[in-house]
Amino acid sequence: MPLICLVRHGQGSFATEDYDVLSELGRTQAAAVGEELARRGLRDPHLVSGTLNRQRDTARLIADTAGFKSSFHEDPRWNEYDHLALVARYAPSSQTASVQDLLDHALMAWMQDPSAPGGETWTSFAEGAAAALADLTAALGRGRDAVVVTSGGILAALCSTLLSLPAEGIVALNRVAVNAAVTTLAVGKSGTTLLTFNEHAHFAGDQRHLLTYR
Repeated sequence: MPLICLVRHGQGSFATEDYDVLSELGRTQAAAVGEELARRGLRDPHLVSGTLNRQRDTARLIADTAGFKSSFHEDPRWNEYDHLALVARYAPSSQTASVQDLLDHALMAWMQDPSAPGGETWTSFAEGAAAALADLTAALGRGRDAVVVTSGGILAALCSTLLSLPAEGIVALNRVAVNAAVTTLAVGKSGTTLLTFNEHAHFAGDQRHLLTYR
């Protein structure tokens, strides 16, 4: 039974001009999850990432640390939504609300908007993620696993679909996504099943200082 490990990228450069660059901590997180994936003994892992810099760089660091030999493939359907654009479009200006509260509000509003400006609705975003997953599962043989480096919104979309969660569940999953955590899916004859969500035991104990959410 093939396993698919969905990895959220390492921490980006939050509160800087370009979020889409791994912070130094993000690079350390990526190496740590690479060590964790190597420990799992994945079978000839097929490595995929989105096309965002923070996703590609996380994938490269994972491959280097874990010793994965195959080159990784890029697929823009694994890319995150533009969180800054969502907050600017949907979240009310507030001096007291946290960044996370603003994002939660914007994400919920986006999901309820059937005609989002720019043409990408939540539905089209989630359908793109589901199609990327379907294509990946179809390409895997019985003796091969996969590692996908993606982002929190994609993880929330896929997991909520697999669990048939309402919009509030999507926001809840997105809110707690840990940088460089692992979500594991099993691909069987009856379809794809969610085994674990947001695993981050590799950031426990003396590694707890690596645990971040944003």
